[in-house]
Amino acid sequence: MITHIKPKSGLSNIDLAEIWRYRELFYIFAWRDIKVRYKQTILGVGWAVLQPIFSTFIFTVFFGDLVKIPSGALPYPLFVLIGLIFWGFFSGILSHASSSLIENESIVKKIYFPREILPLSTVGANLVDFAISFTLLIVVAVYFHFLPNPLLILIVLIGLIIGILGAGGMGLLLSAFNIKYRDVRYILPFFIQMLVFLTPVIYPTTIMRPSFRYLIALNPMTGVIEAARVVFAGGSNVNWQVLGISAISSLALFVVGLYYFKSTERFFADLV
Repeated sequence: MITHIKPKSGLSNIDLAEIWRYRELFYIFAWRDIKVRYKQTILGVGWAVLQPIFSTFIFTVFFGDLVKIPSGALPYPLFVLIGLIFWGFFSGILSHASSSLIENESIVKKIYFPREILPLSTVGANLVDFAISFTLLIVVAVYFHFLPNPLLILIVLIGLIIGILGAGGMGLLLSAFNIKYRDVRYILPFFIQMLVFLTPVIYPTTIMRPSFRYLIALNPMTGVIEAARVVFAGGSNVNWQVLGISAISSLALFVVGLYYFKSTERFFADLV
């Protein structure tokens, strides 16, 4: 009898028990990213505050004051800051996860461990950034005399899960692409810049035709940002249908990204 031994591919190659055994490595990579991000910086964690403040100011001047984009019950600075905080969390994971394998080339070549730990460990540093930025958001909301609905806690938790799944899935996919096609690193910043305009960061989905609203809901952060704005305005009439579409979309992105990542993982050490 002849036995053929070959590596598994795709989702069949996922070994949850093995990933659990390497969980400490996940914490090490996450903590390393946090230290690298804030070590020897002039402002340290202040960057997580200044970036959304400057972006909010620019968007408010151009789109709030000049273009007069409606912001519903919220003042436009608070309206756009909500979008920027959640979008920044998503785009931060996506950007760092996509380049994680290239940046850790020596580790990938020399040591065996579940490679998906590298892209997914970037979530840690971005969670820290989100916590700092979200504190700023609460301060700004109080300044404008808006007290969020208690439902905000649930929306934030759902939003973080959706963001991690969506950005993590795209990060896994693009990190695998980046191994084989190095020009991904040059295309990615442009891609993220374009994607922000396909996310309701500076505009509400209510200005769109109904058919477009459900199309843009396929963007994982659409339902999250829209729901967060509702509860920050003190309301509770969250569009759960749109939020559900965004959740399903993020889950689909994660499955597709993980499938492609595991299908090509065995070639990483040779190509990196």
